[in-house]
Amino acid sequence: MNNNSLLQFIQQGFRVTIGATASLVETIQDPQKRTEALSQLQIELEQKTKEWAQKGEVTEQEARRIIDNLINQRARGKQPDVTNSNSQSSSNTTSPKNSVRSDLEELTEQIIALRKDLEILRKEQD
Repeated sequence: MNNNSLLQFIQQGFRVTIGATASLVETIQDPQKRTEALSQLQIELEQKTKEWAQKGEVTEQEARRIIDNLINQRARGKQPDVTNSNSQSSSNTTSPKNSVRSDLEELTEQIIALRKDLEILRKEQD
């Protein structure tokens, strides 16, 4: 990046900041603009909430599919280990179970957090 483009970038950032500040002041001072801005924000928030909910549903389905695949692979992988010594098979079965369990717990915590965030967003809309 040369000096001219860096200077232009900084100048544009400065102008954007001043323009955004001026728009904010105008919106705060004019009740009609304030009402329009708030309704527009509410519409955008509703759209984003729907988009996030859909994305969350897809992500949840993908996570379930991945976990099911992992569990199935681990279950198939354990079959040959039964013929090995007890100490070896117990150590092999313990770590994958713990790994899957910790992954599942982590995903569950993330889903709970996302649901809480979604509830908060819905309450803010009301």
